[in-house]
Amino acid sequence: MHISDGVLSFPVIAAGYGVAIGITAFSLKKTKTEDIPKIAVMTSAFFVASLIHVPLGPTSVHLLLNGLVGILLGWAAFPSIFMALLLQALLFQFGGITSLGANACVMGIPALAMAWLFQKRHRFSFSRKDEIFSLIAGGGAVFLGAVMLALVLTLSGSQFITVAKLAIVAHIPIMIIEAFITLFIIKFLNKVRPEIIEGI
Repeated sequence: MHISDGVLSFPVIAAGYGVAIGITAFSLKKTKTEDIPKIAVMTSAFFVASLIHVPLGPTSVHLLLNGLVGILLGWAAFPSIFMALLLQALLFQFGGITSLGANACVMGIPALAMAWLFQKRHRFSFSRKDEIFSLIAGGGAVFLGAVMLALVLTLSGSQFITVAKLAIVAHIPIMIIEAFITLFIIKFLNKVRPEIIEGI
């Protein structure tokens, strides 16, 4: 889901950076100092997971874990993802510097949306709410990310419409895989460190 340099139009690049910087600044104000170790761990997990690319036609797919990052970090998910993407661009040339803002929005905004959704599980009383909401958050973050990727590409030119459609279809298997990875990790944390999930 990394967009490389030279793909996006200047207005999309500028808008991507504007939104990313704004959300990052707001998120950092809401981030607590004691959460920094957890943020570092989740940034590392996101960094490693999204390094492994599987080519698929003119695009490629990879694990994102942005739903899981969103669940566990809340507002801090956006700067966490931004930093991981910056390091990937600088160290491995995945994505690009000009497209960094757009890439951060494509992966970070769905993470924030799924964090908000997961927190709404408290409104329900059924026993499996953590599991159901973690499934939705894990898969939903990938789905929203793919839709945002398609939108960003389409806004940069009609020549990207076919690739944009393919990107959504290509991420359907990842959506399913990530839903169950997120479910497994949330269930595991509920067993070994329930206070983490209860505090969300």
